[in-house]
Amino acid sequence: MKFISIGNGNMVAVHRVISVASPDSAPIKRFVQDAKEAGRVIDVSCGRRTRSVIFTDSDHVILSALKTETVTNRLNGQTEQDGEDENEEDT
Repeated sequence: MKFISIGNGNMVAVHRVISVASPDSAPIKRFVQDAKEAGRVIDVSCGRRTRSVIFTDSDHVILSALKTETVTNRLNGQTEQDGEDENEEDT
């Protein structure tokens, strides 16, 4: 079983991830709100701005402070580029 870091010392099993999306669009915001009301949201952003929304096969929604591109690169097994790491700061 392979895990990737999704920031702040948290990990997710690669085989459970269905999709990764940006939290900026209205449909994603509605989906996250519905999941919050149903108790299916896992917020691992630790109070930082949510930069990616991870959907799992168990219908859970994970909110991460890492950029969508960073999470996607980790899922694809690519190494970090351009100095990105878990300590990304809001700009």
